[in-house]
Amino acid sequence: MRQLHMLCAMENIDTQGKQNMKYLQTDKYLGEADCAADVEKPLQPVEVRLDELDAKLANLPADAPIDDRLRIRLDKGYTLLELTRHQDAWDLARAAFDDAVENDAWLRAVEACDIMFQSEQPEALRALAHGIWLGVTFPIDPELSVAMLQHLINESPDRSDGAAVAAATASYIVNLRAEGKAREDLIFFTTQLLGQVARRHSQVEEQEIFDFWVQQLELDDPDKFLPRLAKVLDILAEDDWWFNRDELRGKIPPE
Repeated sequence: MRQLHMLCAMENIDTQGKQNMKYLQTDKYLGEADCAADVEKPLQPVEVRLDELDAKLANLPADAPIDDRLRIRLDKGYTLLELTRHQDAWDLARAAFDDAVENDAWLRAVEACDIMFQSEQPEALRALAHGIWLGVTFPIDPELSVAMLQHLINESPDRSDGAAVAAATASYIVNLRAEGKAREDLIFFTTQLLGQVARRHSQVEEQEIFDFWVQQLELDDPDKFLPRLAKVLDILAEDDWWFNRDELRGKIPPE
């Protein structure tokens, strides 16, 4: 794993890179707006988009690829979230999740978990655990994997080792999978994310102390922090997994 460096505060992240990101949603990227309310979208265009997605689904040929159908269904799920129709978003995403797993559509399965988590329904944290497990296990879009881990960080107490493990995993995945311009943006983002967690966890402000903190928590060794992440996910899922993990491990593509 590469050496980690805490470069600067999260609030100084350049907003330019965010324009190319699809899944990472945070109030650190509001541009010129003063607060989140300033960037809220009017509901009418969102409702129109929902109708358009319903029409796309209705007109999709019966033999259309499963990924096409799942993509439209999940776009609808995200749109339902924008309309604060949280129960509807959950119901749609939960059904899409099962279809995605059955068809080895791992990216879509994680998107479904993202929607379920954001719907804030009673099993939202269990859905988050499933999304993180799939997003770490399978080589999907690293930005989505990072977004799921960021959800865990945001849900964790300030001094939680779980947040530190999640941030280290996000950095590890980006270094392992990301390519091109996305790699540059995500490395910067995850580096700052880990720095933010260090401040929340131990009031770390200086590079030397940060390096010591990383070593003390063994965040530079994936053989140490990945099993710890697995334990956190077991707690979130409450040992009630919606799939057989051993069976799915057999479907991991060869490197």
